Amino acid sequence: RHTKTAPLPTYDEVLVCTPDTEEEEVELIVRRALSSDSQNQKIYCLLGADKLAYKVSKQLESHFFRLLQSSTVPDYRFIIFCNAKAHNSYVITAFDTYKVTIPCYSTTEIQAYLSTHLKVPCGTAPVAQAFEEPYQQNVKFIFSNQAGMGR
Repeated sequence: RHTKTAPLPTYDEVLVCTPDTEEEEVELIVRRALSSDSQNQKIYCLLGADKLAYKVSKQLESHFFRLLQSSTVPDYRFIIFCNAKAHNSYVITAFDTYKVTIPCYSTTEIQAYLSTHLKVPCGTAPVAQAFEEPYQQNVKFIFSNQAGMGR
């Protein structure tokens, strides 16, 4: 469901997958999505699940279907995002029957949505105010080759 007022996901709703993502991380988000506590309208997401290692992908499938059988939540919300061009991904094959194509939104629509949800209230985030932009956002990605070096 697309609404301009829907909130962004919180930290506990999203797992960004890499080849180093561990089985325990995947199991935790699946458990969250299929637990009775998940009826609080949260939408749990695996982003880039096609990047998972084969062993972790197999465990994702196993955990999901095992927990689905024992779940009492009829309307769970769990989304697995994969690159459509990742044809050799086990996740894409394992969950093929659930596959849907999401509509494409323009860059302008995405930027407008994000700018609505990522504004910093005036005077509350001095770190965000260091970035010189017409509107202040409370999310910035800063990448470093040397983690923990303060760069």
